Amino acid sequence: MPVTSAKHSLTTPVTLSQRLVIAIGASLLGLCLVYFAGFSHIEAVHNAAHDTRHSAAFPCH
Repeated sequence: MPVTSAKHSLTTPVTLSQRLVIAIGASLLGLCLVYFAGFSHIEAVHNAAHDTRHSAAFPCH
């Protein structure tokens, strides 16, 4: 008995302006996370990201 699958094309085209908004939003979120982890005075956050920051040459002290 052959197995068949139905292919559904439910994708909608994404405009250039929508891509730009998504890219800017993702960049801002990433910068906020880097800033928070890099300059946080919360010891648990600092210790969790400490080695990664130093391996990426990101100052934290």
